[in-house]
Amino acid sequence: MTVPARMTAIVIRTPGAPDVLVPEECPVTAPGEGEVLVKVAAAGVNRPDVMQRKGQYPPPAGATDIPGLEIAGEVVALGQGVTRWKLGDKVMALVVGGGYAQYCPAHESHCLPVPAGLSMVEAAAIPETFFTVWYNTFERGKLKAGETLLVHGGSSGIGTAAIQLAKTAGARVITTAGTAEKCEACKKLGADVAVNYKSEDFVVATKAATAGKGADVILDMVGGDYVERNYEAAAVEGRVVQIAFQGSYKATVDFRRIMLKRLTHTGSTLRARSVPDKGAIARGVEAHALPLIAADRVKPVIDSTFPLAEAAAAHARMESSMHIGKIVLTV
Repeated sequence: MTVPARMTAIVIRTPGAPDVLVPEECPVTAPGEGEVLVKVAAAGVNRPDVMQRKGQYPPPAGATDIPGLEIAGEVVALGQGVTRWKLGDKVMALVVGGGYAQYCPAHESHCLPVPAGLSMVEAAAIPETFFTVWYNTFERGKLKAGETLLVHGGSSGIGTAAIQLAKTAGARVITTAGTAEKCEACKKLGADVAVNYKSEDFVVATKAATAGKGADVILDMVGGDYVERNYEAAAVEGRVVQIAFQGSYKATVDFRRIMLKRLTHTGSTLRARSVPDKGAIARGVEAHALPLIAADRVKPVIDSTFPLAEAAAAHARMESSMHIGKIVLTV
């Protein structure tokens, strides 16, 4: 396959509003050792991309400053030592950056095969989201059948994936969302209880839905004053898993609840993890989540798609918080 020397990518002119995202011609990066080069068909849009655009989430040392953490497309070149993939394979991949482009390298261990029947748009909505949900809900949070998961932001890409995966695992799901429409969308995906956080207290609702017991696992992307309220909503021996801070990364908390309830509060980030760490998460997703996706029991929820050149509009859509599910760029 012939790979051009140059490509169109979306660059961040300067930290700022969505309109700082502009198409630009850039060199195509050759795949390094253990990497494949993917001709990108679609790329997922995520909150970390928005934070990077604002100058609040710089890429790790040595990584490209082109945004984009998840892609789907066709393998068009192989780096030294690649054994799993061949030219022409259709893959979806978690990448450390560079997804908003026509070509993007990915480590072979961070790629998954695209199941038959799944579109490239749907495939591009999986890696960052499902890696995050699987690892934090099931590996760190240790959610089990019969337990209750409280997931904040249930209508987000993370939330819609968490609801579905938790239900297929036999858990009960309580979620929060900001409108009646979003709450209804969460229920259609399987949520047992959907709480409009603008008009209801999720602590009260969680206690009511669990006969006073509370949630066994809480997946939180808000932080701030939610930290103390999560401790209130948690069951004895509950696990609170922090995956982001859309509110504040600081909080004033009565920590006695951790002792009285024997709580665990943990968390993780994904982008800066080592190649082997992310490869291990990929294998977990491939073993446990991918068969559910292939069987159509779980599916990424697509809110909208935008052409690559309209990345600014995609970011504006995300920041409006009107979306339900994933926003994807098409290349």
